[in-house]
Amino acid sequence: MAESQAPSVIFDVPESASSLNTVRLDSDRHLNHDTHGSGFPGLKKRGHNLGSRSWIKIDQNGNSKVLELDKFTVMRHCSLPSRDLRLLDPLFIYPYTILGREKAIVISLEQIRCIITADEVILMNSLDGSVLQYKSELCRRLQTSKDQSDDLPFEFKALELALELTCTSLDAQVKELEMEIYPVLDELASSISTVNLERVRRFKGHLLALTQRVQKVCDGIEHLMNDDGDMAEMYLTEKKERREALTSGDLYDQISTSQNVKVVSKSAPVSPVGSCSGVRKLQRAFSSISSSKHGSFLSSSSAGENIDQLEMLLEAYFIVIDNTLNKLLSLKEYIDDTEDLINIKLGNVQNQLIQFELLLTAATFVVTVFAVVTAVFGTNFDDSIFDNPSTFNWVLIITGAFCGMLYVAFLIYFRHKKVFPL
Repeated sequence: MAESQAPSVIFDVPESASSLNTVRLDSDRHLNHDTHGSGFPGLKKRGHNLGSRSWIKIDQNGNSKVLELDKFTVMRHCSLPSRDLRLLDPLFIYPYTILGREKAIVISLEQIRCIITADEVILMNSLDGSVLQYKSELCRRLQTSKDQSDDLPFEFKALELALELTCTSLDAQVKELEMEIYPVLDELASSISTVNLERVRRFKGHLLALTQRVQKVCDGIEHLMNDDGDMAEMYLTEKKERREALTSGDLYDQISTSQNVKVVSKSAPVSPVGSCSGVRKLQRAFSSISSSKHGSFLSSSSAGENIDQLEMLLEAYFIVIDNTLNKLLSLKEYIDDTEDLINIKLGNVQNQLIQFELLLTAATFVVTVFAVVTAVFGTNFDDSIFDNPSTFNWVLIITGAFCGMLYVAFLIYFRHKKVFPL
């Protein structure tokens, strides 16, 4: 795996185009030199790498390069609109997507943001572990399968690895969360405390955020599986072979047509006007035939598109991510059950406090009645009952018995109203 430091050219350019670019570069350099050398203070030199980002290019052989590319270079090479590149921008938050375009597949899954073509993968460079793992694993797999026959196209290998790493990362996070939250929930169910409640609240927030991430990936794969047209757009290698076959067929037709024209002109000389009109007629006929051939070819190929291979690939990882989502839902249900259990326990404690409060209130009322009677007889007034000292004892005994009977009456009433358990 060879890496280079930001080369200025990323793709192979034909010799004619290279010469044109060289001439244009020389003229631009000369123009900039004249402009900045003329002494205009208001003009400032624009940065050479303005708007460039660091990308990792991985070819079919598993070789990787680190490149500095601007947005327009990537758009021009991959035939992508600017809105697709915005999906790869880490500064913006977009739903997780897998988009199929004419010459590329745009992937934005967790930290893996890349553009897959029929020949290479352009991965956004980052120090994140998922990006480094994707780069090293893809290079290793491509180098291992270089000499082996594999029916899976290059773009599907890169797509499969992105789905695999994303699903594996999310599943590992779910397992880690399960190992942390289950003991805390069991401890909270046995002993309710503020510390345990705060830990569960924090874990529940983490659970909701992780559920949203897994749900987005699951929805993205499901949406792609439900659209046959989007899946057909992802067969980049097959579409490239069709374009090359169509181009070579058109070139062969052009050569054969030009040869036929030359033969006719040698064997039967005609007037210049007639020869020009004949060539134009042949060119018009050939253009109409080639355009009809191109349209019929693409329509027949799109109509007979076989998407079973990609559909089986997506279905396998949809099952994996759906299983991860079910784990999160089960964990959420366990948290809800624990919360219900805690609410039941707290309700039971509250009921016990209410029962104790009723008993205390009834006892207070009975004691108040007894205190009122004794207070009345403790008042300094003249009565014959004070002539016999034992009479006041009988008053206390009768009042106490009455208060006891009143308290028992309260208990019977509470039992009758089912305030207390039987």
